[in-house]
Amino acid sequence: MVFNRLVNYSPIDDPLSQLFAALADPTRRSILARLSVADATVSELAEPYDMSLPAISKHLKILEQVGLVSKSKIAQQRLCRLEAERLQEANEWLGEYRKFWEASLDNLDQYLQDVQSKGKE
Repeated sequence: MVFNRLVNYSPIDDPLSQLFAALADPTRRSILARLSVADATVSELAEPYDMSLPAISKHLKILEQVGLVSKSKIAQQRLCRLEAERLQEANEWLGEYRKFWEASLDNLDQYLQDVQSKGKE
């Protein structure tokens, strides 16, 4: 592929790709939404899902590996916490595309206003 020859790209080494891969799963996004309300134990996070604790733990491990969740041990439980700062990286990347779409919509708006003005003449 020509693209691969032009850019030295390895998705495994790309932190932004890892972040978006972690966010791609709806269960993981739901876990992050829950943690945005308050810290929770693994058991508390598992309650609304029809899956085993090991399955939830795997999701948490992925979120932890990309820096979206941290865990601390309190007595016999693992308390999970959202590390929202890492989401800023994704927000900044998306922001560049947001600028593109806003400019495109502004141009479309201006075009439609021009068409309407010409129709009234």
